[in-house]
Order: sequence, then C-alpha cells, then structure tokens
Amino acid sequence: MNITGGIHNGRKIQAPDTKLVRPTLSKVRMSVFNILYSILGTFEGKSFLDMFGGSGIMGLEALSRGFEKVKVYEKSKSVADIIKSNYKALGYTPDLRLGDSVKLAQNEPQRFDVVYIDPPYLSGIYEKCLEVAPSDDIIVLEHTVEIDLSNYTVLKQKKYGDKYLTFIKV
Repeated sequence: MNITGGIHNGRKIQAPDTKLVRPTLSKVRMSVFNILYSILGTFEGKSFLDMFGGSGIMGLEALSRGFEKVKVYEKSKSVADIIKSNYKALGYTPDLRLGDSVKLAQNEPQRFDVVYIDPPYLSGIYEKCLEVAPSDDIIVLEHTVEIDLSNYTVLKQKKYGDKYLTFIKV
C-alpha cells in the first residue's frame, strides 16, 4: 500500500492482516483529499481524526498533504502496533489512542477540522459515531449502508463500486 500524495507520495506502508482491517483503496484516498482540499482550500493548520485507524494510511495521507495535527483511534493492539511502525518509518510519532472509537470520541475534549469515519461496514455504528464525532467542521463517511443524515448538510457524495464517500458539514 502506497501513500498517494504530498511529501511522502509513493512511500510504501505495511498493511495489517486483511482479516483485521479493510484498507481504503488508493483512488478513494486520493478522492477524499482532493474533495477536502476543494472544501477547505488548505490543510495548513488543520487537524484530522481517523476514528478507525486500521493501517494508519488515512492519517499518514493527511500528514503527507500538510495537515498539522492527526489523531488515530484503533481498537486492536496488534493493528495499533502496525500503525506505530508505519508512522515511525516516515519519521512521525503517532497520536494514537487504543480503545473503542465511540467511547474515545465521547471522552475527548479536543475538536477536529476533519473527522474520518470508516468503521467495519456492517457494524451498525455509523449513527453512534456521528453523535459523538468531535468535529466543528467536516465529517467524511466511507460506507455501504444507508445512513440517516437528516441533521447534517451533505456537501458531496461519490460512489466507488459498492461504497460511498459522503462529506457532511456539522
């Protein structure tokens, strides 16, 4: 798996066992950050939270493209170890929290400019994640199921195969 843009463009990172995570495809990652750039105009001084870290690729993509601060939540200790290794390989120390993402988000007083939510697709926790997402600005959802977004402004939605990227404003 390679980083798709920014100062680390093309750098390879390690992916955890595919039974444990489902890494976001490179074309989808590129789209996420292209759309975020069109919405935000710049990533300088911005913060990014990846609520379901997996390999850590989304946080690394954010740092590579100029986000100032990135935090990652991950439930699995073995997967978190891979995230740490990937960050270290690129010269970063991850701001990584180990535990249940919903509980961590409920207890974090910090807010983020962008929150990326990509839980296991059939987990049924999208709405709960939205309730606790610590964002004052943009939330990005990667999903395959319908989600009630009636309390949000949908800025953009794109479809990639059976999955959607939905950008909402709080």
